[in-house]
Amino acid sequence: MKNILSFLVACMCLLKAYPQDGYSIHLHLKPYTGGKVYLGYYYGKIKALADSAMLDAGGNGVFTGKDKLTGGVYFIVSPSRAILFELLIDSSRHFSISADTTKLPASIAFTGSPENTVFLGYTRFTATKGAGITATQKELAAARTHADSTRLKEKLKQENNELQHYREELENKYPHSLLAELFRLLREPTVPPAARQPGGKYDSNYAYHYYKAHYWDDVDFTDDRLTRTPIFEPRLDRYYKDLVPPQADSIEQEVDMMLLKARVSKQMFQYLMVYFVQKYVNPEYMGQDAVFVHLFEKYINTGMTDFFTEKYRKFLNDRAYSLMANLIGEPAANMELVDTAGNPRPLYGVDAPFIVICFWDPTCSHCKETVPKVDSIFQAKWKQEGVKLYGVMVDGGKEAWLQFIKDHNLTSWIHVYETKEHQDSVEKAGQPGFRQLYDVYQTPILYLLDKDKRIIAKKLSYQQLDEVITLKMRQKKSN
Repeated sequence: MKNILSFLVACMCLLKAYPQDGYSIHLHLKPYTGGKVYLGYYYGKIKALADSAMLDAGGNGVFTGKDKLTGGVYFIVSPSRAILFELLIDSSRHFSISADTTKLPASIAFTGSPENTVFLGYTRFTATKGAGITATQKELAAARTHADSTRLKEKLKQENNELQHYREELENKYPHSLLAELFRLLREPTVPPAARQPGGKYDSNYAYHYYKAHYWDDVDFTDDRLTRTPIFEPRLDRYYKDLVPPQADSIEQEVDMMLLKARVSKQMFQYLMVYFVQKYVNPEYMGQDAVFVHLFEKYINTGMTDFFTEKYRKFLNDRAYSLMANLIGEPAANMELVDTAGNPRPLYGVDAPFIVICFWDPTCSHCKETVPKVDSIFQAKWKQEGVKLYGVMVDGGKEAWLQFIKDHNLTSWIHVYETKEHQDSVEKAGQPGFRQLYDVYQTPILYLLDKDKRIIAKKLSYQQLDEVITLKMRQKKSN
């Protein structure tokens, strides 16, 4: 496995540390005769290190600290930086582990940690049962007769039921344990059969709403231990990808509800805030940056995220004020720029049913490839529909800009740039420049505005922008 140190708390650097209590975990690892071992934990998709210890010649060492470890799923890392096995940090924080690392997991033994003894029994049971299920699945795939298929399906159902029954027994016996919480986190909602759905038949809309409404049943958003597991974040990912409508207002409602549930738990609130900020500060889908702006205005800018470092707060502050100025549906900021002849050509002086803004740099390799393609589709389609193309030179120098326009015959564009004098006056006045107002930190970037200069689309490829323009034109003609 790659060096586990490369996973060292990628997002921990964004957060301040909080004081906790003590722990001591004694190790006896054969056949090691020295070297450094590590205690790691999961933090969403991150593998982070909690502690390290030197082994003596007999393979003995101890992880110890005065601060209490947050409960969760942890793992032991060998001197060669490979993960050896997992363990739980729950109610017991002073215990011993012995193992022959050449005979894992059979040789692992815990002393003074009942929850890990139970966890070890569960992992061994699931390993055996899982192997049986896999073998049955292979048999089923190769079945040649209906009778064999029916028999194997029944066998597979029985094996899965045995696994589920084993989990339920442990959950009932240790209801407050971390293992029980993990089982609840893994549990899927069971949609009522068709006969019990409205009208006595299957209703996909009802099934979706039922599944979504029960997706988080029995999951405790005040339990800090869930933040240090490898399964909580994938469940969050799935919920926001598959079940929550992609519109910003729908996401904001879900985010607020989840953060409200987590408010009494400082670590869970912190975890979810980091998750949501990182997910929506540079979102996968256009328009979802409004969710980040919502988070900034409601939580970050109101002093509720003191766990962020000063450096990261500055980054979030700068990003928020950039994005506030260019949210979908909002009026675009005016740009007081001049054309190739030095004549004023402000954005708000352009009259057209639709305006495409292209921020580009004549020395940028991606721009050199993309800008001529934007021009081709503009000349072939957009221009005939009355669309105007407002091309903004971001960097690269005036000479290179003019030469590129000439070499590629970029006629019919409104070519503009910002003079040094204007840029200096904007900075002197403490006002945001067009780069911040349009969140231009790379090139090329395309925006689409309507006749009132409201932002319809942004940061799409020219092909995607063409699809939006085609759709908008069709809607306009049908009205």
